[in-house]
Amino acid sequence: MELRDVILLGIDIHGLECADIIARAGRYRLIGYISQNPDYPESYGGYPVLGNEEAIDEYPHAGLIPLKWDSFRHADRWVSLVDPSAFISSTARIGNGCVIYPGCFIGANAVLGKGVLMLHSCTVNHDDIIGDKAILASNVMLAGQVTVGEYVYMGQGSNVRQYVKIGARAFVGMGTVVLKDVPEKMTVIGNPARPYVKT
Repeated sequence: MELRDVILLGIDIHGLECADIIARAGRYRLIGYISQNPDYPESYGGYPVLGNEEAIDEYPHAGLIPLKWDSFRHADRWVSLVDPSAFISSTARIGNGCVIYPGCFIGANAVLGKGVLMLHSCTVNHDDIIGDKAILASNVMLAGQVTVGEYVYMGQGSNVRQYVKIGARAFVGMGTVVLKDVPEKMTVIGNPARPYVKT
């Protein structure tokens, strides 16, 4: 099988891990990174940095893995990266540009939007809906029929009860246990979850 060339959009520690997943998965060949920072290095993790976003057009054949990339300008070229150890139900739907780390579980009828990042050992159960560009840090566990809005950040080890809705751009702190709906843009922490008030 011929490998498809891909470019990682964004330079950070997760890019190094994604390079390892690319090598494990055996579907793609990483040709380099694109940086959002104008002062980018020549290489990163042994791969060339190809330039800024404008350089994407110089590689029209390559698929793009957005990682923590904010722009949707080239979303039609996004491809998803799934570690071979992840379980994805045959009835789940995965949007373009998702990155799914080792040990993740995605259950029946779950839906992931575009550009979702799931770090190690996350559980997305049956009928969950995850919005575009949401980030699930390691060991996040969502019970069934949970809705997570776009650009939500779920902190490491957080847990969400079934039927709960988390509004767009909310922030759920590490280890938080969410038992009821979280409004848009709210930060919650603790067990049970409560609004974070900066002191």
